[in-house]
Amino acid sequence: MDIEKKSTMCLTFGIISLVFMFIPNGVLSIIGIILAIVGLVYGKQVKKSGFDNGKAKVGRVLCWIGLILCIIAVVLVAVGIGILMSAR
Repeated sequence: MDIEKKSTMCLTFGIISLVFMFIPNGVLSIIGIILAIVGLVYGKQVKKSGFDNGKAKVGRVLCWIGLILCIIAVVLVAVGIGILMSAR
């Protein structure tokens, strides 16, 4: 795959992972985690190639932010479910 396409994919996956974080559903946050990891893989491939453009840098940052926030969202959903189940 072309390096420019990988840069674009990294940025796209970073943005989509952030979008999935804002949807209040644990399953979609897990999809956001997966997309962020895939975006980070593409970003690492671009960085290894030596052609590290701004799109790839911003994509990697967005992927890291999306990954962290999606993990927090999944944990919060799990804690919320645990609290609801223990209230019975």
